[in-house]
Amino acid sequence: MHHQISPAILYWGTPVVLITSENKDGTCNIAPMSSAWWLNDRCMIGLSSGAHTSKNIIRTRQCVLNLPSEDMTDHVNALARTTGENPTSAWKTSVGYRFIKDKFTHAKLTPQMSELVVPCRIQECPVQMEAELVEVNEMMKDLPDRKGSMFSMELKILRVHVEDRLRLAGYENRIDSEKWQPIIMCFSEFYGMGRTKLVPSRLAEIDEEAYRSPRNRITERAVVIEQKKCIGDRKEGDAGAAAFM
Repeated sequence: MHHQISPAILYWGTPVVLITSENKDGTCNIAPMSSAWWLNDRCMIGLSSGAHTSKNIIRTRQCVLNLPSEDMTDHVNALARTTGENPTSAWKTSVGYRFIKDKFTHAKLTPQMSELVVPCRIQECPVQMEAELVEVNEMMKDLPDRKGSMFSMELKILRVHVEDRLRLAGYENRIDSEKWQPIIMCFSEFYGMGRTKLVPSRLAEIDEEAYRSPRNRITERAVVIEQKKCIGDRKEGDAGAAAFM
């Protein structure tokens, strides 16, 4: 029997993403979130319009989507209830958020220079996607008191980096789905995916390359970026760290 309920949140289960973006002073911010999904070479993310990360992405039109694995929950938790915004909003202060300038050090993560965008990658994350902003959409336009309080952002994935251990043997551009173990956020709790498939998928019988269109090719691009360091004067590889939004 079904019952009508009214949940405050509808987080049915999506992967945790650590978004890195460039601060106004050239340093790198890290924000944990899970309102993200992918289609073709695009990613849609949802963020509060007042979030520090939203402001960074809109200003620079760049970010990196870093996907942590199951063994990185301590790093992700270290970022929870931290913010790059100073002063911190009244609501965030009321629920225990605090301003952290250097989230890499705080979360014991290491900045890694990106190739096509300015924001740095997170070395410990097995999957890293450099991205550029395509469009920002204002959400909740139907609610006068909440109009513009949230944004949905379309990001174009420019380059994908994965650890070698995740690559499917015999293929250049495929992921071994049984080796990739993301953190799933479900109603604010962390879950893993388990190690086995439930049943063989008929959809998986289609070669992945059948979905690739000429406009979906992630190729070399001539992108000029300033040679900025991720955290002040810290060189890539120095003991740094990262944290949640």
